[in-house]
Formats: sequence, structure tokens, C-alpha cells
Amino acid sequence: MALEWVVLGYAAAAEAIMIVLLTMPGLDGLRKGLVAVTRNLLKPFLSIVPFCLFLLMDIYWKYETMPSCDGDSCTPSEHLRHQKSMMKSQRNALLIAAALVFYWILFSVTHLVVKIEQLNQRIERLKNKD
Repeated sequence: MALEWVVLGYAAAAEAIMIVLLTMPGLDGLRKGLVAVTRNLLKPFLSIVPFCLFLLMDIYWKYETMPSCDGDSCTPSEHLRHQKSMMKSQRNALLIAAALVFYWILFSVTHLVVKIEQLNQRIERLKNKD
């Protein structure tokens, strides 16, 4: 069960690295190739959205079927296990949110960088025309 969280973590990290590289100033020569790579990776990274929804449903199912540990009905070890499980669920929900937000930011930034490149090319054509 931990493998899917590792995959989601690596995908979120890759998205974050691409966002940083796309927005970092001074990488103009590298940016053109990076934009091409990012645009080609946006469609495969879209599979993160249903994957995150599946994992979110998994967290919800585990939460709903988890035995409650109220008051004196649990031993200290059961209480600790319950708390650990809740912390893991919260951490995993945060990872899901981060992956989805990073994908949205990566999509938006890539779209803006492409639009800026197109506008710069238009300006150059208009300058050359005059």
C-alpha cells in the first residue's frame, strides 16, 4: 500500500522541480526545451487527478471503517495505533492536496510561458516588419 504514496510523492516532487525551473530567472536558453518537455508531460501527469481521487476515497474508507477509540474502551497501545493511523491519513491527504495544487500550478505556468513566448515572437515580427 505504501508504493502508491511513494509514486505520488515522486510525481509531486517532479512537478515542483519543473515549476521551479520554469519560473527561475536566467534560464532563457534552457527554458525553450524545458517548456517542450513540460508540455509533453502534462497529459501523462493528468493521470494524477483520478489517482488522487482514488487515494482520497481510500483514506475516507479507512476513516469510516476505523474502530473508534473513545475514553477507557482502548488499551494504551490501541490508542497509540489509532493516533498513528490518523496522523498518516492527514499526511497522505496533505500529499494529495500538494500533488493536485502542483499540477494546477504547473499547467498554469506552462500555459503562461507559452503565451509569453508567442507574444515575444509577435513583437519581433512587428519590429522586423517596420
